[in-house]
Amino acid sequence: MKPHIAALRQHLAGPALLSLPGCWDGLSAFLIEQAGFPAAFLSGGALAMGRFGRPDIGLVTMTELVETTAIIRDRIDIPLIADGDTGFGNALTLQRMVRQLERAGASAVQIEDQGFPKRCGHMAGKTVVPLAEALGRIKAALDTRDDMLILARTDALGVEGLDSALDRAEAFLEAGADLIFIEGPRDQAELEAVAACFAARAPLVHNLVEGGITPTENGHDLERLGFRVALHPLLLLHSLVARAPALLATLAAEKSTTSLSAELVTLKDMNRMLDAAGMLAAGDRYG
Repeated sequence: MKPHIAALRQHLAGPALLSLPGCWDGLSAFLIEQAGFPAAFLSGGALAMGRFGRPDIGLVTMTELVETTAIIRDRIDIPLIADGDTGFGNALTLQRMVRQLERAGASAVQIEDQGFPKRCGHMAGKTVVPLAEALGRIKAALDTRDDMLILARTDALGVEGLDSALDRAEAFLEAGADLIFIEGPRDQAELEAVAACFAARAPLVHNLVEGGITPTENGHDLERLGFRVALHPLLLLHSLVARAPALLATLAAEKSTTSLSAELVTLKDMNRMLDAAGMLAAGDRYG
């Protein structure tokens, strides 16, 4: 078993909640690792928004996801959970995705039960496929993976209600899913119902995206209920987008970045952080 997969299994076995920021490229993943987080989440939303400047409505392709996973794995050592959306087609394309993601360096893959076209789980108008098809996706992934963990997500709560979501999650768990994710509990009672059903039996995942559907924004509340993972998929991206207009406005008005110096790193800082000197020295050893 690859060390990053073994490390994720070990983290999930502990009592503490894992707060996992979202990344979309090598630099964002590297910053997460440098900040000391035990793992990172390659968010489909962050990838769509950060790399392509598009909303999270199913526009990213499997090739682009696998390529990004490989880029990130080449840069970091910590575990990486990749957002596999709906598997990019039928069970056969999903299995191809699982094989390629595991080879590219994903430690786990998230697979959901939305219909096509899929969209961010916190947007209105989403649909879910029938339970048999949703369960087939999870079984196809489990039959294909070698060691990578399978994170089974259902979006049925916002479409068919809590009972349907619990039934789907139960079926996913019985099939052998490693982690369970019921997207979008709308109030504390639903959140507690999810925890009561699954927290003692499987690592539970919750989404804490800013502006999303959640009865709590506090990881301590989730930890108290027994959740094991809190995803923060757009933290870095939301911060960048919030700050960028002021930076650009300052440059446009002053034709200089001097007044921004307290808020910026420099090229030297970037080269130091990314170990340019060490890499160049390593290259010199080969003539």
